[in-house]
Amino acid sequence: MKAAIALIPAALFALAAAPAHLPAQTPAATPQQPDYIHRGQQLMRQGRLDDALALYRTTLKSSPNSVPANIAAGIVLDLQLQGDPARQYFAKAIDAAYTPELKAVAQRMMAMSYAFESDCKKTAEFEQQVFDYYGTVKNFSQQGEIANEAGRVCLESGDFDAAHHWYQLGHDTGLKEPNIPPARQDLWEFRWESAQARIAVRRENQPDAQKHLAAAKSILEKGTNPEQTPFLPYLDGYVAFYAGDYKTALAEFQKIDQNEPFIVCILAQTYEKLGDEDKALELYRKASTAILHNPGTAYALPLAKKKLASLQN
Repeated sequence: MKAAIALIPAALFALAAAPAHLPAQTPAATPQQPDYIHRGQQLMRQGRLDDALALYRTTLKSSPNSVPANIAAGIVLDLQLQGDPARQYFAKAIDAAYTPELKAVAQRMMAMSYAFESDCKKTAEFEQQVFDYYGTVKNFSQQGEIANEAGRVCLESGDFDAAHHWYQLGHDTGLKEPNIPPARQDLWEFRWESAQARIAVRRENQPDAQKHLAAAKSILEKGTNPEQTPFLPYLDGYVAFYAGDYKTALAEFQKIDQNEPFIVCILAQTYEKLGDEDKALELYRKASTAILHNPGTAYALPLAKKKLASLQN
């Protein structure tokens, strides 16, 4: 599990700051955000999405072709579940991008916009464009990351065949990295087994889910990717939840960082299944305030708001 996109990707600012006639390069240091982006993100963290959007729109009045400002406005609208107007800004960012890499950033944001509507097909359409860009620069690792991102959106959108396709593509492409270290090979194998376990349990194929779960654990037991170990409770909990073992799911999810929107939302669902409506409501409220623009929030935010409307009536 990985939060692939933060509020606004830092690489965007380095690319947007580069002169149009020079090839964009990401500097070693983290690029400084424009002041309006910094202020807008502060407003978003305070829950003042309307104010953040007004700030970005003010910036766009004087700089209508600003890629960061168009993306920032689109993100806020997605968080308000206003996909159509959000995508108008992302489309403007794509058109205004003056380097292939900057265009890929904007296309990825467009893909996430469709993820907020559980639209696997349209998400995959734009992720494919990003995937193709990274292929032109032979960045196989990033291609794998993008494919996995599409796979996760499709899985949570309920298109299990598409999810399998994208996860397998991510695994196969990631392994093309030249001189790939053994630890990286193990990482891609772990991710693939994890994906297959989740797809299998969603297909109600419990034996296959357990087989791939065991394989994922076996890879981690090699000790080559210790940083992945904290994700095991997520995988165990996910498989248990969709197998209907809610007590086990609860025990596993409680071991994980309670600030990741997807975890907060699936934990809320677990409490709801166990009959604890008060705890479920508490967690749905928390998930409904998420401000990341990534697959986890794209799943959690619309569901949490829908659940709040249903449970509070």
